[in-house]
Amino acid sequence: MNKTKTKKSFSYRDLLYKVLIFIGTVAIIVYFLPRDGKFNYQFDIDKPWKYGQLMATFDFPIYKDDAVVKREQDSILAAFQPYYQLDKSIEKIAISKLKADYQSHLRDIVPSSDYMRYLEKRLSEIYKAGILSTEGLDQLQKDSTTAIMVIDDKLANQRSTEQLFSVKDAYTYLLTADTAHYSPFILRQCSLNEYLYPNLSYDEQRTETAKKETLDNYAWANGIVVSGQKIIDRGEIIDQETYNILESLRKESIQRSESLGQKRLILTGQTLFVGIFILCFMLYLDLFRKDYYERKGSLSLLFTLIMFYCVVTALMVANNIYNVYIIPYAMLPVIIRVFLDSRTAFLTQVVTILICSICLRYPHEFILLQLAAGLVAIFSLRELSQRSQLFRTALLVILTYAALYFSFELITENDLSKLNGSMYTYFTVNGVLLLFTYPLLFLLEKTFGFTSNVTLVELSNINSPLLRRLSETVPGTFQHSMQVANLAAEAANRIGAKSQLVRTGALYHDIGKMENPVFFTENQSGGVNPHKNLSYEQSAQVIISHVTDGLKLAEKNNLPKVIKDFISTHHGRGKTKYFYISWKNEHPDEEPNEELFTYPGPNPFTRETAILMMADAVEAASRSLPEYTEDSINNLVDKIIDSQVEEGYFKECPITFKDIATVKSVFKEKLKTIYHTRISYPELKK
Repeated sequence: MNKTKTKKSFSYRDLLYKVLIFIGTVAIIVYFLPRDGKFNYQFDIDKPWKYGQLMATFDFPIYKDDAVVKREQDSILAAFQPYYQLDKSIEKIAISKLKADYQSHLRDIVPSSDYMRYLEKRLSEIYKAGILSTEGLDQLQKDSTTAIMVIDDKLANQRSTEQLFSVKDAYTYLLTADTAHYSPFILRQCSLNEYLYPNLSYDEQRTETAKKETLDNYAWANGIVVSGQKIIDRGEIIDQETYNILESLRKESIQRSESLGQKRLILTGQTLFVGIFILCFMLYLDLFRKDYYERKGSLSLLFTLIMFYCVVTALMVANNIYNVYIIPYAMLPVIIRVFLDSRTAFLTQVVTILICSICLRYPHEFILLQLAAGLVAIFSLRELSQRSQLFRTALLVILTYAALYFSFELITENDLSKLNGSMYTYFTVNGVLLLFTYPLLFLLEKTFGFTSNVTLVELSNINSPLLRRLSETVPGTFQHSMQVANLAAEAANRIGAKSQLVRTGALYHDIGKMENPVFFTENQSGGVNPHKNLSYEQSAQVIISHVTDGLKLAEKNNLPKVIKDFISTHHGRGKTKYFYISWKNEHPDEEPNEELFTYPGPNPFTRETAILMMADAVEAASRSLPEYTEDSINNLVDKIIDSQVEEGYFKECPITFKDIATVKSVFKEKLKTIYHTRISYPELKK
């Protein structure tokens, strides 16, 4: 009756479960959070600084702009001289081969020994200048390299690329160096290409080492900012110089965070940050939503959703995957609103968004956009029972994102042509992904043991197999269930209970009567009453069995637990009063076996099951009224419900006296409407 429940004995198992879920949630979220430092400011050239005064907290250099760095480094590399190794042995081998060939067969080709001396002299000149492969010389010319460093006996000397020969150039030089005294025709017969080989080879290791030393000596900065120096203040326009300083601060902040000590500090900070929010969330549940806190399914759903969104956000940010604004964060409060309640949905959204925000470079806009979208989603989807409702919610979420982000741009941008159109595409994708909430609900129901309004609406369809069988097998019971459903749903609406849940529970609460239909008054016809052949105990057991039979049918047809609760509690631990009183009247000096006349229960433990118990008793009793007047209906409702209260059926139920008074008022109104007096139509006189 009141809201205080019987205290359960302290359970170390439950405590251990909550400790483990707390540690596991914090550990998993922190594990995936990026550990690199973030410079959490958004800025652009010629835009106002929208944060407070920014002071340097440490000395740092002012790095050059990336374009300037690239241009200067390209200029340095253009003047860089690669290293080549000179192989003197190739010259010796070539000249020795020439001499040997002269002795063997060239003597018969050339007219005199002067040709031999000419070739030796020219070959020596060519090899001293250096021969490169044709491809190597072409590459140097393509790179606009004007000189190279030639390593000769461990000494490096600069040599102009114009002095170098390719094999082809060397061959041409031998033929044409002195055409006045030496005939090119005769020289061609000497197979000169057999004495020409590249003697310069590219020294990659030394070249790369020298290139690295050159770049290491490059001045990346052109100034310094000292600790305590003011960088910029709120509202100041960011010029090129200030932009370079801010970029330098961002780079330096990230570099400083890469040290092992800094990473440990960040890890500690992230653990405290996440742990504090998760702990506060658990305290909220313990103080204000005790039923969720004690139920493992609710606790698991809440923390699974928080972990999922935090991990997905961290992975997308760490790996630079698309944009976090495509993640349908509004799906989280929608799911919790459908299964639990609005307040818990919004607080879960707040905790999740605040944790996710530490991954982002620009957290302020993210927090405001997501909280606004979450609120709109919660209030636009009070009860999800149709797919069209989700389409409406998705559209409203998209419009909320777009309108709020557009307002930010109007505040920060001074040129409408620079609006970020891609963000509105992300918002649209976000809304489309939000539509997947509908099929996801089914998976979550099966995983965590919840029942959504979507499922309840589907179950309340009277064309479903079980309800159709109920209407065909026990039509009287079916009509009774329909009337009870209408009464209970209206009462639930008035006191803020779950009307769809109580309506569906009412439709199924008497399905057990299908097993023995003729034993129940509403299904009897022709004055036949099978109870005449049974003892009071046997009759009581047949009547009581409709509860256990109903639970068996519910189990067989895979009805949710919340529907089974209505079947088991609609009579609570009450008695089959007709047979119980009849037995006592016939045995005034004996004490009956109470259990034979008592329903298995339990008594109602939610407001919805309490409403059904009241509606069931009132509707059944209203059929036996001799006349339907305002007084008779009022007296009937008051008598039945007051007796239920006195017998303690609602002691373990969070329903108040005010709620009960409202329920009684609703029942009276509805019954008066159902059993209103009709006027008599006059007969036509002949």
